[in-house]
Amino acid sequence: MPSSLPVARAIDFLCEHTSSKSRVMALLAHDNGPSSLTAVLTCKDPDHAFEAVALLRRVLARRDATAVEDELKALTAEMPHAPAGSLRQAVLQAASGTWPTQPGTLFVVPDPDPAEDETASDVPSGPVGHPRLKDLPGKVVRIAHLNEFHVTDEDALLQAAVDRGWEPLPASELGDDDPRDLIGAVMTLTEDPDVAGTQTLDEQSSAELLSVEDGDELADWSATPILTRFTHGWRLRNRQTRPAAEDQTPNFAALFATRNCPCKGEDEDCEDCVWQLTPRTADLLHTALVVLADQAYDDAQQLGDQFLADADSSTWGVFDRMPPLTWTADHRWRRRMARAFEDLAADLARGNWPNPNCTAEEMALHLAIEDAPTYLEDRPAEDDHNALPEHEDDYGWDSCSDLMFQDHDVLMLFHSKHTGIEDPDHPANQFLGVGDLREAAWFDPFDNRGIRDPRRGFRR
Repeated sequence: MPSSLPVARAIDFLCEHTSSKSRVMALLAHDNGPSSLTAVLTCKDPDHAFEAVALLRRVLARRDATAVEDELKALTAEMPHAPAGSLRQAVLQAASGTWPTQPGTLFVVPDPDPAEDETASDVPSGPVGHPRLKDLPGKVVRIAHLNEFHVTDEDALLQAAVDRGWEPLPASELGDDDPRDLIGAVMTLTEDPDVAGTQTLDEQSSAELLSVEDGDELADWSATPILTRFTHGWRLRNRQTRPAAEDQTPNFAALFATRNCPCKGEDEDCEDCVWQLTPRTADLLHTALVVLADQAYDDAQQLGDQFLADADSSTWGVFDRMPPLTWTADHRWRRRMARAFEDLAADLARGNWPNPNCTAEEMALHLAIEDAPTYLEDRPAEDDHNALPEHEDDYGWDSCSDLMFQDHDVLMLFHSKHTGIEDPDHPANQFLGVGDLREAAWFDPFDNRGIRDPRRGFRR
C-alpha cells in the first residue's frame, strides 16, 4: 500500500553535539511551507555523526548511493546496530532527493521576508558605529590566546571567582558535564597570572596583521568564524619541560643503535659500510610524522568535504602540499591520510624503518623527509635530541629518500606535463608501469608490502 506520508526535498544535512551524544539531522524544503529540520540518527561518537553528514551530503549532491558504498560499509561497521540501520536508510533517501516527513520535525526554519531583504540590502549590517577594516587608516593587529587549565581544587577555584563577583549560571542552564559551572569560574579569573585551584598546562599566543587585500575583516564584521592556528603537539617544544611520566618519546638510542665497521670507513669496497638510520635521524623523522599527523587531522576537521581550492583559508598544514588531484578528496579520505603519517611514526617507534605500504604512505614519508631538517632549528643545547649519540650518518635525508621507497612515481603527480599519468589506462602509465595513482587507490596496499591492521582505528 503506498505511503500516505507527505514528501519533502532534502537540501542539506547537519549535526549537533552534546556532552553525551551526537545527532544527525536533515534540512528539508517543502513546496507549501517553510523549511524544517528532522532527525536522521543519534549516536554517541561525534566522529561517526560528522562522517555520516559528509557521506550523506555526497550522496545528495550526486544522487547516487553507489558512490559511497565502501565508505558506508566501513562507517556502519564501526557504529551500533540502530544508528547504522538509520544511516543506510538515510543514504537511500538522500539518493532519491526526497524525504518522508514523518512526525518528529524538530523545528521550522522561517523563510526570509523578501520585502525585508530588499530594505536591508541598502543598509550595511553590523555593529552600529563600528568601523570596517577598510575604514581604519592604520595597522590592525589581531592577537589570539590559548590557555589550558587543569582544575586541581574546585572549591578554591569557585571561591576565588565568587570573591571576584562571579555568580554561577542557574542549574537549569548547566549540563551534566559541568554542574558547578567551572568554565564560567575559570573564564572569570583568566586575567590573573595564576588561576586559583588550577595548574596551567599550556599558554600560547598568536598574532597577525590584518589586511583588506588578504580578505581579512574585523571580528564584529566577519561573516565567517575567526580561525587561529597554534603550535601542534608537545614535540615542537623542549620535551624536558614535560613530566617524565608524560614523555612518550621512544628510546631511539636503543631502537636504532649504530654499528661501527672494523675498517672505520677506510675501505671503499667494504660491503658492511652501508648507511644507517641513526637515532638522531629517526628522532627528527618521527617528530615530523607526528606533527604532520596532527596537522592533517586539523585540516580534515576544518575542510570536511570541501574542495581545497574553494576552502576559506590561505594556508593549510598538509593538504595544500599534496598533488592537486587530491584536492577534491572527502573528509574520510583526509582522515585516512592523517593516519598514514601515524602508521609510519609507529614503525619508527617500534624500531623499524618507516615502511610505506601504499601510495598515501609514500606521500606521507616524502613530506616528513622534507620537514624533518627544520626540527633541528632553535633547539636548546640540552634537549633530549642533542643527548642522543652522534654518528657520521646523522641527518642523511638523501639516503632516506633513496633507500626507503620502492620508487618515486607519486612525485610525478606534481608536474603538469604528467597530467593523466595517474590513470592505469594512460599510455605513459602503461609504458612506465606506474600503476594506479588515482586518489581512490591511494590506500590500496602494495602486493609486496605488509598490510596494516584494519582494526587499528583513528587516534582522532
